[in-house]
Amino acid sequence: MKTHRVNEMIELIHPEWLKEPEMNLVEFLLKLAQEAKFEGKLEDLTDDTLIYHLKMRNSEKQEMIPGIAKDCEDDFKTAILRARGILK
Repeated sequence: MKTHRVNEMIELIHPEWLKEPEMNLVEFLLKLAQEAKFEGKLEDLTDDTLIYHLKMRNSEKQEMIPGIAKDCEDDFKTAILRARGILK
């Protein structure tokens, strides 16, 4: 795991875990896994799953995932022109 991913995970998990100080870390990770609808073993839970879940945890249900939102176009014509390299 690269340092920036560790830092990102700590930045995201810290304020959320502070909201539930009665839980130990493993309990909190299990809770996050359940919220994310992860059904595997805890040791198979990826940092990507946790990062995306933590980013989206307090957002509106209809809000777009940040990684997808940056590439989203409001209209089809603009999307096609960007895909063809005509627009930057």
